Amino acid sequence: MNATTFEGDTQKLTGNVKEGVGAALGNDSLRSEGVADQVVGSAKQAAGVARDAIANPGPVVEKAKSFAKERPYAAAALVGVVGLAILNTLRGKR
Repeated sequence: MNATTFEGDTQKLTGNVKEGVGAALGNDSLRSEGVADQVVGSAKQAAGVARDAIANPGPVVEKAKSFAKERPYAAAALVGVVGLAILNTLRGKR
């Protein structure tokens, strides 16, 4: 877990508390602020998870290699589909 993921978790928790307090007190402004904090916290959390995945691609690469060894035909089909998608995307650009 990196700092961004931790900040996202903290902001989601804070937003959850604000939403609950706002609902209990009937304060729609505080409740809305809590919901907004939760959304921003979720985005930060997702960014932190993505950053961790990019920083340490080892497990993903190993899973891809093992998938290709265990299911070579499925891996070839997947590569073909991705290749066709890229070609179709690039074909329209000139």
